[in-house]
Amino acid sequence: MAVVALALAAVLLVECAVFNLPFWRSLGASTDTNAAYNTLGPGLTRDEDGLLTVTDPTQAYLRLTADGTSDYLRLDPVSDEVLEQALQRLAESDDEEAAVPRTSMRVRVDVAGESGRTASVSSDAPRSLIVKAVGAGDVRVWIQEAKGTRVAFEAARANVRVPFEFNMARVAVMLAVLALVAVWRPRSRLWRVPLDPSRLSQRVGFIAVMAVPAAITAVSVAAQIAYASPLTFHTDGNYTYDFDQYAHVADSLIAGRTWLDLDVPDALASADNPYDVTQREELLAQGVSPIYWDYAFYEGHWYSYFGVLPAALLFVPFRLFTGRMLPTAAAEQLLAFTFIVCARLLVVRLIRRIAPHTSLAAASMMVTMVLIGAQTGYLLFRTNFYQVPFVASLTLTCLGLWFWLGADTSKRPLRPADRWQAGDAKPLSLPRLAAGALCIAANFGCRPTFALTALLAFPLFWPQIRAMVADLRARRTSVGAALRAPLAMIIPAAVVLAPLMAWNIARFGSPLDFGNAYQITVADMTRYATPWADMPLVVGYYLFLPLRFTESFPFLAVSPAPMPEWSYYEPMVGGLFCLCPLLLAALLLPFMRRLELRGYRPFLLTCLALAAALTVFDSAVAGLGWRYMADFAWMVALAALPVVLRAINGRQKRAADVLLTEPAVVPNTGLGVANVEASAAGVVTPARWLARVVVMLLLMWMLLVAVVSCFVVGRSDALIANNAGLFHEVQSWFSLLMD
Repeated sequence: MAVVALALAAVLLVECAVFNLPFWRSLGASTDTNAAYNTLGPGLTRDEDGLLTVTDPTQAYLRLTADGTSDYLRLDPVSDEVLEQALQRLAESDDEEAAVPRTSMRVRVDVAGESGRTASVSSDAPRSLIVKAVGAGDVRVWIQEAKGTRVAFEAARANVRVPFEFNMARVAVMLAVLALVAVWRPRSRLWRVPLDPSRLSQRVGFIAVMAVPAAITAVSVAAQIAYASPLTFHTDGNYTYDFDQYAHVADSLIAGRTWLDLDVPDALASADNPYDVTQREELLAQGVSPIYWDYAFYEGHWYSYFGVLPAALLFVPFRLFTGRMLPTAAAEQLLAFTFIVCARLLVVRLIRRIAPHTSLAAASMMVTMVLIGAQTGYLLFRTNFYQVPFVASLTLTCLGLWFWLGADTSKRPLRPADRWQAGDAKPLSLPRLAAGALCIAANFGCRPTFALTALLAFPLFWPQIRAMVADLRARRTSVGAALRAPLAMIIPAAVVLAPLMAWNIARFGSPLDFGNAYQITVADMTRYATPWADMPLVVGYYLFLPLRFTESFPFLAVSPAPMPEWSYYEPMVGGLFCLCPLLLAALLLPFMRRLELRGYRPFLLTCLALAAALTVFDSAVAGLGWRYMADFAWMVALAALPVVLRAINGRQKRAADVLLTEPAVVPNTGLGVANVEASAAGVVTPARWLARVVVMLLLMWMLLVAVVSCFVVGRSDALIANNAGLFHEVQSWFSLLMD
């Protein structure tokens, strides 16, 4: 309790003293101001409604005087009433070129001729309106926006006192960091508690831990359903962006048609080659509309090239029960939470198979590593229809592999060697084989690349396959008995695949044609492939694109990825191994032949090989896209798991050299094997202590990068544009503390 009290005191001290340092430093501020309104530079005009308009960006500044009693300056936004009136007048105006007033802007404060740093401010985050202005004399607040920009600000005030702020969100973040350190520190009590999912206490603990994201997901999904509106955006002379693609597919399924009920312009339907970018640009210039972005256009109809299963399982029932569209963000968040649960189940089961005497601390580290490595942060951040097939397939794949890993229900001892002989084959649970095959096959209706994980059945069940072949050759079993397990997998898979293939045939005439070649996007996808000159770079960027650090919040920026020829590129913060350096351990797995994996080495090596193949495939077919890392990153994380476990666990000592899949009683001790090894783990050697510290720090770093990446400017769906209030609120935690 003393340690807990000390930690709480430290958090309060940091919150009240460090983060509120501007308050203490500005107590002596005079708060004097020399004018109700500032002097405007010749590049700024004040409208009759009080807003400011940039007429010349090179002369757009507010001028005032500081007396040096405060190092801070405050920008005053117009009142809510004034802003509402301005928006109302804009709505009633016939001027289509009139600018919408902005409640956020970039500014630079120069004091006595010395240039300051550029800062972004927003009236949605009051703390962000206070900026550094060190010194005395003439002050110029430059509004660094384009000509014609209207900003909902009226004046700047020098010599201000910064108000004291006790921020509960900031305190919660610090407490969360301390909690992780307490759990993962090398001599944490959880290192002495063996992982045992059969214990009621651990199951209750898991439910308690997952209750927090479950509650957050429930609230967010409910808010999306209550307040979401159709996400369709169009500007004259441009494409139409409609993000309710899955909802449209659901409507088509209910109506019994394969194509989407969306308008098709006659000019587009009669175009010689609607997939040619130049022809489409000409049509847009002629005012042809709507031309839907990232929809498939085929033989005069609009289609979705995304897998149909999420629409059938989520969007159709919601439409039938409520009569409304299910918001895509709600579906994505629900699927993402389900994936987190299923990934945890899979990782724990895999740990129990390859290192059955692992501690709770180590297991929690591995679950965190796999979730971050699988790009869960990216998938949680972007909640549009692009991410739905990824989270759906990640959920199905984790659940399917969990069933398959649990298909071996035998409790007899495993052989120490990694190589299995035919005689080592164990009985398999046919229902679990069937459930796993059904989940894996269902990927064909979500993200088809995940259907390749069906290949993992061969290394997983190779002992049983060899035993089956040997028994057939020796005539120890009948053909019917031998085929029970294969048929238990093939039949459920066929039940899922048959209607999905029929769906593709009905739309495009081929069971394997999803329509992605007909999508209206940045290139003619009927001909597109990543240029060969770009291929090595794209693969390299996927894995090793370096992080780019900056001096101002969020201290990270998108990294450039230059290529010899044009190919698709989504702005990325970094490659897989730079975002998640712990995953580099996967590259060591093929060389650690003495690492005992209880027969799962072929499975993990196949994961690594399949990840490499998908990296090349995505590079060739899709180009460089952050979301495509979700295709293969999770398998790299699984391959890294045993190597990292070995580093933090050391070599697992077995009482009486007994290697069991389940805890057993060790003779003459009265203790279970797990308890014996947990006791041994309590003696932390210097090497193991160092390994645990390194892994903990790397995990914390990966978490930090994943969170900070959400605030990076220039990435897809940048937070500064989609949620300016949150961006500027968090930015204000640091901006006033920086020199």
